[in-house]
Amino acid sequence: MPSGLRARPGSVLATAAAVAAGLLAPLVPAHPAHARPAGAAPEFEQQVLFKAAQDPGYACFRIPAVVRSADGTLLAFAEGRVLNCGDAADIDIVLKRSTDGGRTWGPLQVVNEGAGDTHGNPAPVVDRATGRVWLAETYNTGRTDSAGCPVPCDRTPHLQYSDDDGRTWSQPRDLSPEILPADYNSWYATGPVHGIQLTRGRYAGRLVFGVNAETWNGSRVTANHAALIVSDDHGGHWRIGATDTWPIAPDGTFRQKPSELTLAERGDGSVLVSGREQDGTDLGHRTQAVSRDGGTGFTAPFHDLPALYTPQVQGSLLRLGDRLLLACPGDPDRRRTMMIRSSYDGGRTWDGVDRGTVVSTDWSGYSDLVRIGSGTVGLMYEGGAVDARDEIRFARFTEDWLAPRRGPDPVTADLAPHARPAVVLGGPEETDGVSGDALEFDGTDDAVRLPFRSGLPLGTKDFTASLSFRYTATAGEQPLLWMGGVGTSQPQVWLRGEPANNRVQALITVRDGAGPPRTAYVRTETAYNDGRWHHAVLRRGGGRLSLSVDGVQSAVADVPGSVSRNSPFGVHLGQRMDSRAFFTGALDEVRVWDRALADDEPSDPDVLRSPRDTVLWLPLDRVRG
Repeated sequence: MPSGLRARPGSVLATAAAVAAGLLAPLVPAHPAHARPAGAAPEFEQQVLFKAAQDPGYACFRIPAVVRSADGTLLAFAEGRVLNCGDAADIDIVLKRSTDGGRTWGPLQVVNEGAGDTHGNPAPVVDRATGRVWLAETYNTGRTDSAGCPVPCDRTPHLQYSDDDGRTWSQPRDLSPEILPADYNSWYATGPVHGIQLTRGRYAGRLVFGVNAETWNGSRVTANHAALIVSDDHGGHWRIGATDTWPIAPDGTFRQKPSELTLAERGDGSVLVSGREQDGTDLGHRTQAVSRDGGTGFTAPFHDLPALYTPQVQGSLLRLGDRLLLACPGDPDRRRTMMIRSSYDGGRTWDGVDRGTVVSTDWSGYSDLVRIGSGTVGLMYEGGAVDARDEIRFARFTEDWLAPRRGPDPVTADLAPHARPAVVLGGPEETDGVSGDALEFDGTDDAVRLPFRSGLPLGTKDFTASLSFRYTATAGEQPLLWMGGVGTSQPQVWLRGEPANNRVQALITVRDGAGPPRTAYVRTETAYNDGRWHHAVLRRGGGRLSLSVDGVQSAVADVPGSVSRNSPFGVHLGQRMDSRAFFTGALDEVRVWDRALADDEPSDPDVLRSPRDTVLWLPLDRVRG
């Protein structure tokens, strides 16, 4: 029988009205590009839902999950972390309820008390046939410091339910006999995000949620497993369905580690599964798989999404008619700038960050999406002005607040073999170049971005990059060419002007095996910001990294390893990959070869006319569309 809700001793359960009154926060404006017409009322609002300062008894709240019950009540779950914000201390699963579509919320309820241990990773699933709300969760032995769970970690799955829209909950039951096989003997995690009930086809009515786990062989972790958990008898029994296992080599490297799975049923009844990717050698921080048999099996292994810019973080999916939504931060390096991106082809392609809708430019982390009503969506996410773990917010908005679907962008030719045209963003102007026309960038939003293809990443190869540039800026970071990731730990190659430091600088960051990243940079002794055309050549080869401008060369020792691995991957002209700096000036004849050219080759007419060994070749002399 369901037991009554339990409050942690010493905590204060405020009335619904008092909580609602205390939660309202200033609205976060829509991204300027998505502003509504003058005079139209904004259809976006958000409030702080969980925060230590307003919910006594807890040091921190993390790991949001939200569902709408069969009767329309919103149930917002989180981990209430008692001692600190660590992942493995004393943690309760807590809940707030809303009966008016997320406008106001009732008091905090303790659904599952850790009592010194970690009870977390909430993964709620609503059975719309019975009205029962299931809550999967994971336990481990708690600790009193802020360190993580030791490896191997004693993680076990549990399950409880509510038959009265979350007012009361059953005692949890241990699901280990059903969904914890012997080789899932280290890390194990339910969700953390809502599961789904299938509505179409042969498997309609099936309940599905995601887990990930690791195998420990007595001395090290040897494999990662991403799996779907399914029930065909309304939650009476559960079993492991679709599974994708990735081995971990003795040196600690692996291609992918899909985790924190979020699910959406597509219009054809198939299930799209999107996961976090953590430190694999494949490119990207998001990975996807599809099941066409109701979650029994995957059609193919998970595959990475290099061009979907996001940090290593959990994300959330929701289907809204023919549109799929993905909520996760848009900064490819750090957990900040919560963004919602759309797919109109079932997740095969996703809007880039320039087309996504910014919810907040603050620090932001884990999230969950819920459909509130026709055309109205709720987003529950971690956010804060100082740290993504400061609070958990609830944003409520209508679909027409989201950025509308946009037609094709203008393009410019890429003459490299098998290349598609590069996308021209912001509207750079054509100008006189060193050879025909060039593009003038305004330093605000102008850029050229190449669509991802497998031939772009340079990996461990030698390479040569050549371009002509002209600028007069005296301050700011002036990105000329960017290839790869961004930040101190992600493999990358870039070349930029730094006029305040009176130099042009090039940098590579590499990964080699399971070792930490290493960086090498090379600089000129002047910024070349005199408004004249200059020719830069960046070259990696013969154990050296060299940069020459107008034939004046500087060189340093190379750092061996891959310049494109385990991170989102982009190639941009005139823009940092994270959109935090833009070039003010002109670029022309940008070329990259996947070999180290000899000193005279960058000006050799025969080399310049040939596409041989060319990774990208952008004359920048014409924009179409």
